[in-house]
Amino acid sequence: MACRISELVIDCADPGRLAAFWSEVLGYVELGREDDGSIEIGPPDVGFGGPQPTLVLSPSSDPRPAKLRLHIDVNATDRDQDAELQRLLALGAGRVDVGQTGTESWHVLADPEGNEFCLLRARLQPL
Repeated sequence: MACRISELVIDCADPGRLAAFWSEVLGYVELGREDDGSIEIGPPDVGFGGPQPTLVLSPSSDPRPAKLRLHIDVNATDRDQDAELQRLLALGAGRVDVGQTGTESWHVLADPEGNEFCLLRARLQPL
């Protein structure tokens, strides 16, 4: 028997802002809100427990200590990498320099709170 990732929890200063950003990036919808201010987002019509993990944006006032030890990679499903890069930048992502050489096949970006993620080149089929 094995485990699978069901949800990813991201501590953040503004769960509403990040929930809106990541919902647009991933095509997710809000699944629920907790009394502590956490917001869970996930695939429409599937929610928690489906083939894709949900994201829980959890409020935290703790400062981010340094470069994250874990980051999210995303791939476009309905356009090429350049078009998806432009879409993500328009949504509020920013470019990040983590020491790339400029020859990588991916783009390093950050969400509106500075959490790094990568846009990979390969185009995936939507689920």
